[in-house]
Amino acid sequence: MRNELPMSQAVPESPPGQLPRGLPEAARRAGGMLVDRHGRHVSYLRLSITDRCDFRCNYCMAEEMVFLPRAQVLTLEECLRIARIFVALGVSKLRVTGGEPLVRHNVIWLLERIACLPGLKELVLTTNGSQLDRFAPALQAAGVKRINISLDTLRAGRFREITRVGDLDKVLRGLDAAQAAGFQRLKINTVMIRGGNDDELVHLVDFAVQRGIDISFIEEMPLGDRGLGRRSSHFSSDEALARLQNRFVLVPSAESSGGPARYWRIPGSVTRVGFISPHSHNFCDSCNRVRFTARGDLYPCLGNNDAVPLLPLLRAHPDDDRPLGEAIMHGMGIKARGHDFAHQMDTPQVVRFMSMTGG
Repeated sequence: MRNELPMSQAVPESPPGQLPRGLPEAARRAGGMLVDRHGRHVSYLRLSITDRCDFRCNYCMAEEMVFLPRAQVLTLEECLRIARIFVALGVSKLRVTGGEPLVRHNVIWLLERIACLPGLKELVLTTNGSQLDRFAPALQAAGVKRINISLDTLRAGRFREITRVGDLDKVLRGLDAAQAAGFQRLKINTVMIRGGNDDELVHLVDFAVQRGIDISFIEEMPLGDRGLGRRSSHFSSDEALARLQNRFVLVPSAESSGGPARYWRIPGSVTRVGFISPHSHNFCDSCNRVRFTARGDLYPCLGNNDAVPLLPLLRAHPDDDRPLGEAIMHGMGIKARGHDFAHQMDTPQVVRFMSMTGG
C-alpha cells in the first residue's frame, strides 16, 4: 500500500500569495494565467481523485469495469500538489470529481487543504449522492462551497436500471443531509436519455423547485464504446426546453456558475434551470476548463484524446514544481479549438468512459 499522510499531518505549502517554488518565470510574467493557443484563459480545473465508483451508470462506464491499480492512482498528497500548482497558475475554481470522490479514503483531509489554497475562490464537488448522508456536515466544514448531485430519475426502479446498483432513497437522504448541513447552492445534474427519462423532465424541475435547488439537464456525450450507438437515445436541450415551457414560465438568464451551463429562471422561485448542450449548442469558444485524471493525465479537452501524462513527472521531481508547471503550460498548447460530438454518435472517437476522465 502506498503511503498517504494521515489526517493529522500537513503537506508543506508555499507562503500565502506566492507561487510554488520553481514554477516557470513565464507564468509570473503572465500574471499567473493559463492561456491556450486560441486565446482562452483557463481558470477552472476538474480534478478526479479516483476512477472508482459505487454506481455503474450505463452511460458512464461499462458494467464490468477494470479499475486502475493503486500504484497508478494519484496519492492524496499528489492531488493536493497538483491543485496547488494549478491555483498558483491562475485557476480560481476547482471541482473535485471521480468516479465517486466520496469513496476515496481521507477525502475530507484533501478537501480541507485545497479549500485553503491562496487564490482559490471556489471549491466545489460533484457526487452521485450515495455518501452524502454521512459526509455532508464534514464537506461544509471543510470549505466546499457548492455540490452537484447526479440524479437522472425520481423512480426507484428506473434509478436502479440506470445505475445498475444504486439506491434512490439513499441519494435522497443525502440530498436532505446536504440541505440540513446548510449548503446554499445545491444542483441536480440530469443526463437526458430519450426513452429512458425524458418523460420525467417536468417532474424533476418540480422536484427542484420544491427543494429550492438548481437543476441542469445535460445532453448525453458519446464517451466510451458501449457497443451500440447513442443516436437513438439522444435528447436535445431544445426539445427539453420546449417541453418545459409547456409547464413553466422560463426567463433567460445571463447568470453563470463558471461552467458550460446556460440558465433560465422560473419567476417566483429561487431555482435555476440550466442546459449543458455539447451537441446542439457547442460551447467550446468560451471553454475555460481542463481535466486532470486520477491517473495523472491532463486532458485539455473532454472531447479529444490528446493528453499530457504527468504522473511520471510528478514522481520524478517531488521537490521541484518547475517541470510540472512547464508541462501544464505546454498542455494548454494542445487544447483543441473544440469537439464535434455530432459525428461521434454511433462510433465514438473518444473510447475512454467518462469515469476514466473525471465527471
